Amino acid sequence: MDRGRWSEISAMGWLGIRLPETAGGAGLGMAEYAALAGEVGAALLPEPFIEAQLALDLMGKDAPAEALSGDKLVLPAWLDTPDGLTLAGGITEAEGRISGRRRFVPMAAAADVFLVVSTEACWLIDAKAAGVSLEIESTLDGGHTATLILDGVEAKRLSAPDAKALEAAALATASALLGLMERAFAITLDYLKTRVQFGQPIGYFQALQHKAVDMEIEIGLTRAVLRDAVETFDTGDDCRRITSRAKARAADAAMLVTRQAVQFHGAIGYTDEADIGLFLRRAWCWRRATAVPAFIANVTAA
Repeated sequence: MDRGRWSEISAMGWLGIRLPETAGGAGLGMAEYAALAGEVGAALLPEPFIEAQLALDLMGKDAPAEALSGDKLVLPAWLDTPDGLTLAGGITEAEGRISGRRRFVPMAAAADVFLVVSTEACWLIDAKAAGVSLEIESTLDGGHTATLILDGVEAKRLSAPDAKALEAAALATASALLGLMERAFAITLDYLKTRVQFGQPIGYFQALQHKAVDMEIEIGLTRAVLRDAVETFDTGDDCRRITSRAKARAADAAMLVTRQAVQFHGAIGYTDEADIGLFLRRAWCWRRATAVPAFIANVTAA
């Protein structure tokens, strides 16, 4: 990640967008967060914005000033199984030190501080503290995740996490996927208008027009489902089911749209020189990020 860009992100007030002003945040709602996440997805932002925002939301009023200012990157570590919305246990605490492990920590090598999350509490630990080790695995989009191993690490205990922060992160990820597929579709339409074959732009061929319409329908349905989920979230009602529906819809649609986008570009779409392939790689990685809860994992995408 680019530390200079991260400083710009914090200077623009993106961090803590949902935190109340009394806690140092912007005091805005899910609608504003979703709009911002959509632009993050469209730009394929490499910095872990949604992940850092999740850490801030989980900490709430306990969020340190350095995290909000961007001086320190705090990343959440809360999983011991592939992505989901269930907080893991398994962290032991004794005399101000914790032990255990967390898996699939996003962009962990860039963290200054980890927020280790369990069902009963959160702990802040220095990424370079004694007893901290990482096992890093690369991801398809050029980033990485890591297994965080803790062996008697000195930690600052915080209050129990707000589980609704996970739902906010799921909606933000769905919004980022929507922005991603909108941008991939725009790039593809431009290509269809400029690539010439048999003496005319390939966008004139009806078969490709029909497929492009299918892509736009997928995007439109995702936008509608996401809008309903965001509105429900901001009312304060139980939105677990509609959040899962929005995330499932966005994940499926993003894979369909980006795969079709690469296909429309022909052979060049499969090369590293073509930017369109980057959208497919990011969609592949985000499709399971902050995934649906286990108890409604089989909700059909509406």
